[in-house]
Amino acid sequence: MISITLIIVAITCIISFISFSNAKLMEDLIFYPPSITNSNQWYRFITSGFIHADVQHLAFNMFTLYFFGNSWETAYNNYLGLAKIWYVILYVGALVVSQIPSYIKNRNNYRYSSLGASGAVSAIVFSMILLMPWSTLYVFVLPVPAIIYAVLYLGYTIYMGKRGGDTINHDAHLWGAIFGIVFCIVLKPEVLSMFLEAITHPHFGGIE
Repeated sequence: MISITLIIVAITCIISFISFSNAKLMEDLIFYPPSITNSNQWYRFITSGFIHADVQHLAFNMFTLYFFGNSWETAYNNYLGLAKIWYVILYVGALVVSQIPSYIKNRNNYRYSSLGASGAVSAIVFSMILLMPWSTLYVFVLPVPAIIYAVLYLGYTIYMGKRGGDTINHDAHLWGAIFGIVFCIVLKPEVLSMFLEAITHPHFGGIE
């Protein structure tokens, strides 16, 4: 069965690698609020998710997406009809939704731009954590229950988003994660009761 995750990873890698040596392509695809405000270039909400700042940025996002995305396709296939179609809608929707707060704050900021798939990747990761809260994640080789990671990650993104001072779009991470959770609960409300049940019955293992 075809892997939607692998297709997204391949397309993102191809476009990102081309843009590394093509400044014009990078400029045309990057999330740049003034171009959206003044020229109605709304496509930038999506295209900015297919370019990255450098190889490290690309590798981190795509490795994360590869492992969590494949797990998503398998796990949610048991609960959703047309799961792969919903996966694409979730991913593309997260690219858009995760950037909306940044657009609102920077619609006329000519010094602001953003790029990368982090918002969409966060949506996939957190919708999987919703389904498997006690799965084991390895953070800097340390095993951490997914639900603990989720709480710490959200706390960190909220704090850094308010503090600012770096070049990372923490708002996109936060809103991508929230969108992923809400999307799957709306799509399949039973997921929430499954999550609450799982929280009260710890069962370690799963994604690593």
